[in-house]
Amino acid sequence: MDMKNYRIEMRDGIMLSTDIYFPQTQSTASFPVIIERTPYDKTAPSRSEKTVSGQQITRQEMAKYFNKHGFIVVYQDCRGRYESEGKFTKYINEAEDGFDTLQWIMEQPWCNGKIGSMGLSYAAHTQLAMACLNPPGLQTMVLDSGGFANAYQCGIRQGGAFELKQATWAFKQAKLSPLAQQSPEILAALEQENIHEWFTTMPWHQGQTLLKHVPEYESYLFEQWEEECFSDYWQKIGIYAEGYYDQIPDIPVLFMSSWYDAYVSSTLDNYYAFVTKKQSPQKLIMGPWLHGDRNITHSGDAEFGDIAAFDHNVSESWLSCRLNWFETHLKDKSAKNHRDEVTIFMMGGGSGKRNQQGRIEHGGKWLSHHQWPLPNTEKTAYYLWPDNKLHHQPYTKTTTISYCYDPKHPVPTIGGALTSGQPIFWGGAFNQCELPKFFGSKQNNLPLSARCDVLVFETEELQADVCLAGEIEVSLWISSDALDTDFTAKLIDVYPPSADYPQGYAMNITDGIIRCRFRHGYERKELLTPNEIVEVKIKLFACANRFAKGHRIRLDISSSNFPKYDFNTNTGKTIAGDRTWKIACNSLHISSEYPSKIILPVLNET
Repeated sequence: MDMKNYRIEMRDGIMLSTDIYFPQTQSTASFPVIIERTPYDKTAPSRSEKTVSGQQITRQEMAKYFNKHGFIVVYQDCRGRYESEGKFTKYINEAEDGFDTLQWIMEQPWCNGKIGSMGLSYAAHTQLAMACLNPPGLQTMVLDSGGFANAYQCGIRQGGAFELKQATWAFKQAKLSPLAQQSPEILAALEQENIHEWFTTMPWHQGQTLLKHVPEYESYLFEQWEEECFSDYWQKIGIYAEGYYDQIPDIPVLFMSSWYDAYVSSTLDNYYAFVTKKQSPQKLIMGPWLHGDRNITHSGDAEFGDIAAFDHNVSESWLSCRLNWFETHLKDKSAKNHRDEVTIFMMGGGSGKRNQQGRIEHGGKWLSHHQWPLPNTEKTAYYLWPDNKLHHQPYTKTTTISYCYDPKHPVPTIGGALTSGQPIFWGGAFNQCELPKFFGSKQNNLPLSARCDVLVFETEELQADVCLAGEIEVSLWISSDALDTDFTAKLIDVYPPSADYPQGYAMNITDGIIRCRFRHGYERKELLTPNEIVEVKIKLFACANRFAKGHRIRLDISSSNFPKYDFNTNTGKTIAGDRTWKIACNSLHISSEYPSKIILPVLNET
């Protein structure tokens, strides 16, 4: 008989609510166990559990599917969420709570001593967190679009800037918190808050935000926001697997993410660490999707075609894929593949036409290898020239391009690799124009390249396809009249004019940011000396994209990408709570002495 809302006691006495689903059998045999720990209600369906036809699969249906094949399934509400006791502090308790839960499972007569874990996003974070403590029984994991390698570099901050999806997530989840659900007054207060207006008032000040009604959510948000340097705070278990790789058991892991997901670099960093530090076979899947949307074939306004769906292309279905994985690594039912497997989607190569849904047909195809980065890739430098061009050779003369960056008028976020931003911002690929639906946009449909605070550099029309697959770095020689400022970089696939897009189409592929105070490392701040020329490096998320013949490779440089990241006030102060700001005159230097460039991983397909 299944067990609902069973209370499992943690080491500090807190009880976590747990549902346990058993195979229908009269025997007293023990079984392998599959566990998912979630903050999103263990009884509710995960939005990502949908077939290619759009059918929603409930957690109960998933459990019965695995039960039928001889697995026990455990779902648990995270601490302080839904039916579980305790105070919710995002990410911080998941390692110990996961360990204690697995320890309890191992003591039960129905567990045969083998446990696998699964889950998307936060439910992936919970898995890797508990793995860092080497919990008893853990034999394998399915990390779907999550699991922090280093949350300071991906997931909470990037390049020193703060990811504002943490603010939109906190507001949405605060309304679902036990405090709000148990108090009509608090819930009503939250419902009356206008998050769009609040985003126009940034930077926020603690105690005076839309989260003040649920202080525990406001408190952890400001802890993350104010802790700007890479301190001990960021090296806690649960958000910093890099510091615990040697303690994680040597087990096979299925890593999955997608090019327009917020966890690209975390997924790839974790995969690389497991491949190099462990002996067990690892599997990596990277699709073209938004966060968890593995059976939706478009991201933003870009359509990749039916082939982009996970079901019937990568595997028969995501459910059957996990079943096969667990049967292999928990039951030894099939011969283990002792080679690492890499399956990635190379975007691009489509017709470029507008389909009936109004999306550009970008296309793509699946590639299979046994390593990442892919073999036969060559790091190729493209140098910035003052004629708005990218060339393979540095510009020999000396020139400077300057612009003004006003924190009160930042460059709006038009898509990208991000999640949890609704209702303020959205991920995916879009024509890089100030489109009306995007927060902070001037809503005039003019290209971002028309802005005075955006510098554009692009190649000539490509004479042959250029495929990129791997990490991308931008090296800039800059100066500023401010004590601190940001520089952003965005890689764009520029379509030529066509009947459907007479002005062409500038599709964002990936982007990144650097806060200049951290140009020498993230452990301490080092403010700029006004007008001194220094080098900064921007690490963009990895990508896999085919820039087709006739297209151009474009690099946009600016100093903001809001509200994906918090904007720099240019004062040198901690951004959260800063009540002052300065317009910065930022300069980009180009010469053989200052060879500003982008380094691209070009794939040789011959």
